[in-house]
Amino acid sequence: MQKRSRRLNIYFDPAILKQLEARAARRDLSKSALVETAVLSFLTDDAVERQEAATSRRLDRMSRQIAGLEEDLSILAETLTLFIRFWLTSTPPLPESARASARAMGLERFEGFLTALERRLATGDRFLRERSRDIAARQGAAENDPTE
Repeated sequence: MQKRSRRLNIYFDPAILKQLEARAARRDLSKSALVETAVLSFLTDDAVERQEAATSRRLDRMSRQIAGLEEDLSILAETLTLFIRFWLTSTPPLPESARASARAMGLERFEGFLTALERRLATGDRFLRERSRDIAARQGAAENDPTE
């Protein structure tokens, strides 16, 4: 039978709360998970339980990372599907006489695409991260815009 967590309302000094929020953000944990781990560590002197708490934190972090990867994969699949649909519906078939030159040009353009992709992957920056930064910057600018 799985244990259910129970709610407990606690109050922190604002300075301590600020530290708690910063530590939780750095470790990509919820504040509740961080406090629960700290209290468990305080209440137990048993190394096995501390190791279990550390393992639990790592598993929680890995679960969140996997959820992020699932979201990225979903975005990628949707993007590819939309592109393929657009390409198939907007590209007319070529006459037989133009297919050989189109195939040669396509291979050349594909090689250029692969070269650009290799450069992009070598930098370590990814489109989705770049796009997320762009969106966050636009939202921040909109929030600070006095005309809105």
